[in-house]
Amino acid sequence: MVSPKAAQEAGEKFGAKPVCSGPFRFVERVAQDRIVLERYPNYWNKGEVHLDRIVYLPIVDATVRLANLKSGQLDFIERLAPSDVPAVKTDSRFKISRITEIGYQGITINVGKSDMAQKNPLGKDPRVREAFELALDRDGIVQVAMDGEATVGNQWVSPDNPFYAKNVPIPKRDVARAKALLAEAGVPNPVVTLMTPTTSDVQRIAQVVQAMAKEAGFDVKIQSTEFATSVDMADKGQFEAYVLAWSGRADPDGNIFSFDACKQPLNYAGYCKAEVDEILNRSRTTRDPAERRKAYEQLAAIALKDRPIVYVFHRHWLWAYTTKLSGFRPIPDGLVRLQGLQLK
Repeated sequence: MVSPKAAQEAGEKFGAKPVCSGPFRFVERVAQDRIVLERYPNYWNKGEVHLDRIVYLPIVDATVRLANLKSGQLDFIERLAPSDVPAVKTDSRFKISRITEIGYQGITINVGKSDMAQKNPLGKDPRVREAFELALDRDGIVQVAMDGEATVGNQWVSPDNPFYAKNVPIPKRDVARAKALLAEAGVPNPVVTLMTPTTSDVQRIAQVVQAMAKEAGFDVKIQSTEFATSVDMADKGQFEAYVLAWSGRADPDGNIFSFDACKQPLNYAGYCKAEVDEILNRSRTTRDPAERRKAYEQLAAIALKDRPIVYVFHRHWLWAYTTKLSGFRPIPDGLVRLQGLQLK
């Protein structure tokens, strides 16, 4: 909770020296270097706060993060690289925690965002989109691109979520059927440009997708684009297909409404269907979980057939930390709760 007085006085500069309520208070922020917090002695639940000082260090490279953990410069790191899990597991000085995220990794397809939707077979014909999905082996993608550190899925929530639509299960790879669909659509060898951010993990995903789709007849061209630029291009509809992850929200509505409802800000696919809008609005106006599940089953039967987004998997949040640290609770939103943490 933000202090109204401090926010009013600081105005646009409030972010440089925030005053809020919580177990810790702000000490300093050095851009691109560190954020420092210290324990607030008058916090209402101070008995659960055992750390006197927290220093956040933004380290982009996963290898550098791990090296700093191993050297003792860090006690805790977020987003451990999946490829580093086996090595950390064998080191008795450290622990690993993991949990499946509430978000997803998917491939957004331009089906109506701009004229480009009708200029490429993938956006123009639902049979081509179905063939594209059938060409993918989700388990294989997870093993190769994520070293097994993800949960395979085909929806906006993972299969272990209570709102997962069981009436539309994860489809198995079927290259023969994919080829038949492409022949039926009259494009046995469609050319698709797949836009992807430049990070190494997403590049691996794109390369595996490229290889798998090729077996069905697709010629996938990878277009590596800086992330902010790629989002801007997606917003303008300047893409055919786009490898894009969503961090997720606790309620499933936060994973689907803004992406599938007509003219919503995150609807990069340009997907718009009156029937889908009606179901979405109904799902967010009822408090009965059973009714909401029924609505999501109806939604899945339509949207997953139209495929504005081909959902691929749900990443595992990975944390590594010294065995001296206890009390860590992995939570699917990926945010670290400092209360309860203790460092011996």
